Amino acid sequence: MPALHWNRGVLTLLDQTKLPGEVTHITTDDYRVVAKAIKELQVRGAPAIGAAAAFGLVLAAKEIAPSAGEDFPGKLAEAAGFLKAQRPTAVNLFWAIDRMLSVAARFHSAPPDVIYAALEAEAVSIAAEDAAVNRRMGAHGAALIKDGATILTHCNAGQLATVDFGTALGVIRAAWQQGKKLHVYADETRPLLQGARLTTWELMQDNIPVTLITDNMAGYVMKEGLIDCVIVGADRIAANGDTANKIGTYSVAVLAKEHNIPFYVAAPLSTFDFALASGEQIPIEERSADEVTHIAGRRIAPAGVRVFNPAFDVTPHKYIAALITEKGIVYPPYVTNLQNFRV
Repeated sequence: MPALHWNRGVLTLLDQTKLPGEVTHITTDDYRVVAKAIKELQVRGAPAIGAAAAFGLVLAAKEIAPSAGEDFPGKLAEAAGFLKAQRPTAVNLFWAIDRMLSVAARFHSAPPDVIYAALEAEAVSIAAEDAAVNRRMGAHGAALIKDGATILTHCNAGQLATVDFGTALGVIRAAWQQGKKLHVYADETRPLLQGARLTTWELMQDNIPVTLITDNMAGYVMKEGLIDCVIVGADRIAANGDTANKIGTYSVAVLAKEHNIPFYVAAPLSTFDFALASGEQIPIEERSADEVTHIAGRRIAPAGVRVFNPAFDVTPHKYIAALITEKGIVYPPYVTNLQNFRV
């Protein structure tokens, strides 16, 4: 089930906050609704956020064009800034918006309707490229997965987090399609339970065997010899391979290192931020305390308790056995070997 769909000036988003209990869609021609969906995780996952934001800017251009006149570039830049401000960590959001703005700049002297058409074509290209990139990434990554493997994953880096196929789950899906017998262990991924709600649901749709575990069981299942490798996605990767992903990923990586289990990161090159030398420079989003104190709208912690709720953590590159991209697999040392993978 696609996370987003574009049709004749209307964007449809699968509301992932309602899954798995309810399949609900948001259909809109208002870029503010798209921004809200990004902020509230109705659409989530770095590649999906990037594509949604690109279509959001198309909707902004359509709204602005009739009355903006010579101020069209300025108004479009304001809308772009508004979309960028919704989430600070996932670099695909910024990459996609900047790519869209570069198209607008190339057509700056054209009538607004021509700029709108060019932006729409670019957003469609971004979405189509993501689907193709994920399948290439899956094909490369599947080579790392042996027949009969048990795989641990954290959060959701599947079709729901992309335009199609998935990053980490795309690797698993590709290996499964090759006929390899696999079993996936999915961390629940507190506080919003993307593993429990989304990863298990998505894998079950494809009949890929999956077992749900709580986050604090990861070390135990590794110690018991139940895990052959770990595969996760990413929201931003620095030039040295340091990787920002959903909170809890760092702990899983440390545990994997202790138990001599390879820890892989699957991400498109659009998720790499080569302007950042290391993960220390990656901005970490902190989200509402309610996400920790409540589950499904029900309070589980005392009112007034202090809460620290970073949405991501950074896994140092020393814990990462390989980075899986659409151009192939990158091994350490990442500072050197990533030079050939720059986009």
